[in-house]
Amino acid sequence: MNTDKLREKLIAAARATPLDDRVPYAFEKRIMAHIAAQPVADVVLLWGRALWRAAVPCVVITLLLGVFSFLPSTVDADQTQDLSASYESAMLATADQQEELW
Repeated sequence: MNTDKLREKLIAAARATPLDDRVPYAFEKRIMAHIAAQPVADVVLLWGRALWRAAVPCVVITLLLGVFSFLPSTVDADQTQDLSASYESAMLATADQQEELW
């Protein structure tokens, strides 16, 4: 069927129908009751639920990183060195390079 002809027929039928100024009985009350029946979103409750759901993965990640931090890090195949010694040597290396530039 041709959609343009159907559209024209529907518009003609709508224009031919007389307008009715009456409002159905208690229309406003039904609408207001429907609006009042809708639950109000509690933002604090939504945030609280989201944070409690996020707590478990955060604890798991914290525990995994804690275990990982106690594992020995290998610098060479034969030698193990802790993080503080690595950090100190790296900082002193940059300080030595700056002294050479001056």
